[in-house]
Amino acid sequence: MRRTIFYVSDGTGITAETIGHSVLTQFDSVEFDTYRIPFVDGEDKARAATVRIRTAYAQSGARPIVVNTIMDKKLSDIVAESGALMLDVFAPFLGPLEAELGTMRSPRVGKAHGLTDFTEYEARINATNYALSHDDGIDVNYGDADVILVGVSRVGKTPTCLYMALHYGVRAANYPLTEEDLERLELPRRLLPYRARLYGLTIEPQRLAQVRQARRPGSQYAEIKQCRWELEQADKLFRRDAIPVQNTTHTSIEEIASKILAELGIEKHMF
Repeated sequence: MRRTIFYVSDGTGITAETIGHSVLTQFDSVEFDTYRIPFVDGEDKARAATVRIRTAYAQSGARPIVVNTIMDKKLSDIVAESGALMLDVFAPFLGPLEAELGTMRSPRVGKAHGLTDFTEYEARINATNYALSHDDGIDVNYGDADVILVGVSRVGKTPTCLYMALHYGVRAANYPLTEEDLERLELPRRLLPYRARLYGLTIEPQRLAQVRQARRPGSQYAEIKQCRWELEQADKLFRRDAIPVQNTTHTSIEEIASKILAELGIEKHMF
């Protein structure tokens, strides 16, 4: 079975797509063709979205599904004329909240991802710059780091640092364990003052070899034997120094980041 999904929003569509994707993963027997229609912030754009959805309906013969985060009811009603199943992400929450808070909402287009708090936005930008300048041991001044990810090359340290910076404003650095570190089975001296902020990442040897092979085909760096040795040595080091560690093989960046923040007790909220 195949169905068409449209993520329709008056902003970026990120919220609709994130929530929609989480729900759709529960239906293993259905294949979904997904499309994002962002910035539907006027009647002309709403009617254009309606035509596109209605066309998909006519072509497939199956009723499309719209995951909707448009705040303006008038625009939502226009999109609903497409005949699609409308799933309004915010509807279940707004009524009860208005009743509980004793006040009506003040809908504003693009509010969820707008620059409503410049302090928070600046914090994210600063954290992202920090992650980039402290990537792979480029800058070893870790005094301002909230967390320092440690692991062998290509286990996912850099994307995880950038995700935490962009979404949580976390100052995340990372240090790649070298062969010298692994042979000595000792933490580098530069990391010792920050032991409480260290967090290890690991991965299955086969997956690591696959990732490295794509980066440096035919190299010793990508050989399964080399990958297995590095991971075994890193694991010994993590255990010896009681460094919390997480396997990234079958885990999304979102889940990796959430577990890191929870285990290290870092109280940051997603922007």
